[in-house]
Amino acid sequence: MNAILKTENLNLWYGQNHALKDINLEMPQNQVTALIGPSGCGKSTFLKTLDRMNDLVPTVKIEGKVLYRDQNIFDPQVDVTWLRRHVGMVFQKPNPFPMSIYDNIAYGPRTHGIRNKKQLDEIVEKSLRGAAIWDEVKDRLKKSALSLSGGQQQRICIARALAVEPDVLLMDEATSALDPISTSKIEDLIAELKKSYTIVIVTHNMQQATRVSDRCAFFLHGELVEADDTEKLFSVPKDKRTEDYITGRFG
Repeated sequence: MNAILKTENLNLWYGQNHALKDINLEMPQNQVTALIGPSGCGKSTFLKTLDRMNDLVPTVKIEGKVLYRDQNIFDPQVDVTWLRRHVGMVFQKPNPFPMSIYDNIAYGPRTHGIRNKKQLDEIVEKSLRGAAIWDEVKDRLKKSALSLSGGQQQRICIARALAVEPDVLLMDEATSALDPISTSKIEDLIAELKKSYTIVIVTHNMQQATRVSDRCAFFLHGELVEADDTEKLFSVPKDKRTEDYITGRFG
């Protein structure tokens, strides 16, 4: 398995709370890895550790390794801006910036020093096409991104993440605030994006996990209970706790 991202004995504490316990997980290239488990089991915390979002929490303590292309992202020489350029994040609630659609997408490339209008135009179009929303917004790029529907805003946020050409896309319950039609569009989009990106999603929707993911990891009380090919994990789980969760006995 060609894992572009993996964790080795990853532990995380918020103050006294041991939120992640010895997590060893590989996330293969050009596949979708889904993190499932009941609320509060550590899946979002784990996801945020992969691009060091948890650095912003004052009481956080992290031990172990997160390896991105065999480089430990917690090494002192690793620049967080560099890391987040390669590992992009899309959040649960669409959070476009209060600026035009165009400026939302051009924001990242500009931060990385791209100023050439023609180049920016190309990046904006390519990213919006990549997020399957170009045809819907191409005539109103100067309009505020906040004027769009929730589902469109979420695809703008995906386009914004794609604009800096990351390697990995992290999605934290990216469809939970959306209606079924928008959800279906984003699921189709995920299937398309994995040809070019490695994707890790957190989802509380097990049907979604079976529809879009190649691999699935089940978290419970901060532990990784098991990880396997999605089909295997849902049809022949190795651990009784996984079976209880996916058959709806708890969670």
